[in-house]
Formats: sequence, structure tokens, C-alpha cells
Amino acid sequence: MKKNRALFLTAVASGTMLNPLNSSMISLALTSIQKDFHLSFTTVSWLISSFYLASAVAQPVTGKIGDLIGRKKTFIAGLFLVAFSAFTAPFSTTFLMLLMMRLIQSIGSSAIYPSGVSLIRDNIKDKQASALSVLAIFASAMTALGPTLGGFLIVWGDWPAIFWVNVPFLLISLLLGWYMFPKDPQKKKENMRELLSHLDLLGIGLFAGGMVFLLWFLLSFESKIHFVSGIAGVLFILLFIWRELHVKVPFIDVRIFKTHRRLSWVYLQFIVLNIFFYCLFFGLPLYFQNALHLSVEKSGIFMLFMSGMSIIISPITGKWIDKTGLNQPIVLGALLSVVGAVIMSLFFIKASVWWQIGLILALLGLSYGIGNVVLQVAMLKESPKEMLGTTSGLFQTCRYLGSILSSIVLGLIFGKGITTENMEILGVVLICIGAVSFAMSLWFTGFKMRSVKVGHE
Repeated sequence: MKKNRALFLTAVASGTMLNPLNSSMISLALTSIQKDFHLSFTTVSWLISSFYLASAVAQPVTGKIGDLIGRKKTFIAGLFLVAFSAFTAPFSTTFLMLLMMRLIQSIGSSAIYPSGVSLIRDNIKDKQASALSVLAIFASAMTALGPTLGGFLIVWGDWPAIFWVNVPFLLISLLLGWYMFPKDPQKKKENMRELLSHLDLLGIGLFAGGMVFLLWFLLSFESKIHFVSGIAGVLFILLFIWRELHVKVPFIDVRIFKTHRRLSWVYLQFIVLNIFFYCLFFGLPLYFQNALHLSVEKSGIFMLFMSGMSIIISPITGKWIDKTGLNQPIVLGALLSVVGAVIMSLFFIKASVWWQIGLILALLGLSYGIGNVVLQVAMLKESPKEMLGTTSGLFQTCRYLGSILSSIVLGLIFGKGITTENMEILGVVLICIGAVSFAMSLWFTGFKMRSVKVGHE
């Protein structure tokens, strides 16, 4: 495995990057799609919202399927679903057909991440944190570069090009994965009824219904709040919890959140991390273009200071975790978010030259890169091996939940206009969110002021 480690990780990373790439790349294609299908922007924006909704539900579901039938099978099946959407979507004759292909793309790409993380845990025993940092690098790069790449592709081949671009990554991941991934362990032959009972279809349905209604409720904060969907979401989740506590083979054994409290804490801290940084990912471009009147190109360059630093620090963080463990990186990453938010509040708006803005964004990117890798590794270490696919999927669901909650925060702050005054308010809010994240990191590490000694975690 040491000899083929790079090829193995390339196979996993080139597949897991498809979800963040396609979630961000389409943003610049909406105007073109809107004109071609003669739709309102509200309607065409469902290409983004539906992708988030489907991914949030599909990640743990496909992770569970991978736990049952095998991680390699699920990973390859996900690639084929993305390939089907990539080859079919460009020929969509109606918006409904395009939306369906987008949903298939979301489900397929969602199946790849939990299976990929499980494959790394099962087959790479040495320096796992460094291996996982590769996934973080690819995900960060695709999230940051997706809109820029989408802009170039649209100029070259209009909106269908954002689907065609998946093909080379699919080929790399499929060919390498087919030969590099070991065969799934042989399982006893089971009839379809037994397999369906293991999948707990009713539990999956209740979970999916609860997540869709809750996320729909959260998304509605941007326009008119749908209280009915919020109530329905809570009812579905309560029914789901009751079902999982009583069924013989649950979809998600909800008792794990009590028995593995550190895992639950990782999920909560990952939600907070993504609220913090998606406020920046979504809010800063709006501020640059509407308040500072910068071009899209200049705004993108400024954002690269943050995303670029997160990419640079990710492999360093992986090696650091392999050497010292989780405690130091998880505390420092959260502390840097507080420091970055304070500096942003005091100096960002008053910055008069480009390098000052760049340094502040680079500091924030440092925090994101450390936090993203260390929480991913923490999730891996705290998850029971037999349900790693499911727990990895839930981890990604927390990312989408954080991003949606960040849009609510931005809506409340920027609802009446994107001004320097409102940007100052955002800075204060980020300080508070960062402080919560820092406090959570201290709890996770079992930090006690009286027991701290120099040179010890």
C-alpha cells in the first residue's frame, strides 16, 4: 500500500472532489440557464437548493449502503451516477429534465465521500491524518476555484460545459479506483427482503422527510418563512428518533450520540465552523462587489488569499496531527478564528491597501484549513468502524447545514443593504461564533486551566 499510496489517494480524491466542484461551479451558469429555458431566477436557483437538499440527505444514506454492501461498490456506483448525469444533462430539453439530472449528480457524488473516507481508514493505516488532508485540499480547492472554473467553461461552451468538465475526473477516479481499491469483503448471500430490512427503509424515509422539511424551512428565511415545513420537519425527526430506538436494525443508531459524545461534539463544532466560514465565502464577494465596487475578477483574487492559505496549511496540519494528535491543532484552529474575526472587525474595513486585506484573509484561511482537516480526522477516530460510512455521511450533512445557517445570518445582516456598517456587524457576529467554536474545542480536548503544564496537551 505504501508503494501505491499516491495513486490510491488520487483515486479517492478525484472522486470526492466532484461534490464540492459541482455545488459551487454552477453559480455562474444560472443566468445562461435562465435565458435558455425562459425562467425566473427564483425557479432556476432550485438547481443550487435542490443539490444541497439532496446531498444533505444522500450522504448518510449512501454511507449506510456502503457499510452494508461494500465501500468499493458504492464508490464506483456513485461515479457511474455522476457520469450518467454528465452525459445526459447537456441534452436536457426541459428544465425539469435538467433538474432531475442535477439531483442524480448530487446523489452520485454524495455516495463517493463516505465510501472514500471508509476506504482510506480500511486500507491506509500509516499517517491517516495526512491522507485525509489530501481530501481536504481537493475539496477546498474545488470549492474556491469552482466559480472561476465555471466562468471560463461557460465562455467556452455555455452551461453544458459545466457538466462535461466532470468527465476527465470521472475517468481518473474510475480507472484508478477499479484497480487500486481492494475487493469488498465477501458477505453471506442474503435475499432482497433481508437486505431491505437492514436498510431500514422506513427510517431512511423519515430521516429524509425530516431533513428536507427542516432545510426547506431554513432556506425559506431568505424570502417568506415556511413555518409549516419547520413543524413538519420536527415531527418527522421525532418519528425518526422513535423508530430508530425501537427497530432491530436501525438506519442510524441514535444512541451513538450519547455513547460517543466526542463524535457528537465533532458534528456540532463542524456545523459552527461552517457557519463561520460560509458567512465569509458568501458574504465577502457580496461586500467586495457591492460596497467596494470591485470587479468579479478582483473579488475572486482576494478570495484566493483565504482559500489558497487553507490549501497550503491542510497537508501541514495532517502531518502535525500524525505527530502530536488532535488536541493542539483543534484548539489552535478555533483560536485563530477568534483572532481573525477580531482583526477583521478592527482593521478589515479600514484597510487601505490590497496586501492588508490579503493578510487578514490569509489568517482566516489558516484557521479554516486547520479546522477542516482536524475535525475530519476527529470524526474518523471517534466513529465506530462498522458504521463509518454512515457517520462520514452525517459529517457532510453538517457541512450543508452550516452553509444554510450561514445564509440566514447573512440575510439578517445584509437584508437591508450591503454596507460597511453591516460588515462591522458581521465582524462582531463572527467573533461570537468563533468564541463558541473555541470553547467547544477546549471541551473536546478536556482542557482544564489548572492542569495545563508547559509542553503537554
